Amino acid sequence: MDDDTTITPLHQPGSVDDPLTEIARDGARRMLAAALRAEADAFVARHAEEALPDGRQRVVRHGYGPERSIQTGIGAIEVRRPKVRDRAECVPGERKIRFSSGILPRWARRSKSLDALLPVLYLRGISTGDFQEALSALLGTDAPNLSPNVISRLTGEWQQEYDRWQRRDLSARRYVYIWADGVY
Repeated sequence: MDDDTTITPLHQPGSVDDPLTEIARDGARRMLAAALRAEADAFVARHAEEALPDGRQRVVRHGYGPERSIQTGIGAIEVRRPKVRDRAECVPGERKIRFSSGILPRWARRSKSLDALLPVLYLRGISTGDFQEALSALLGTDAPNLSPNVISRLTGEWQQEYDRWQRRDLSARRYVYIWADGVY
């Protein structure tokens, strides 16, 4: 069957067609998925000797969480976090075995390197409203979690962190300093 369509996709203004970046994102997506699977499998293997009274394995893989978008230095990467289930009944005094990924925490929406970049850009003078526009070429036009509201919330958190740093107790340490004053 031949495709007789005459519809030609047009290049949208402000968008960049970069096959190299798309290949890198696809490779990163597959590598991240493989690393998350390996991490979950290793967790299940560590608890393989634990069994239920009926002989079944207590800790098992249990599918995947919903797909979500993680912002990275090469743009958004769609990922599904593997889930692990503890099949033991809730017994008072006994704790459930919980899996928490070291690679991709439940709350993460951006990579740590991108989180480290945001305060630097802010300190270099990019205004709150310009973050999304400034990073759209790198992260894609629909870079979520970089809206002016999110950046305002982050700057509030940075200010609180700075305030805590200023009020930290220095009495346990001794500092040597030199005071120099001069007139040219």
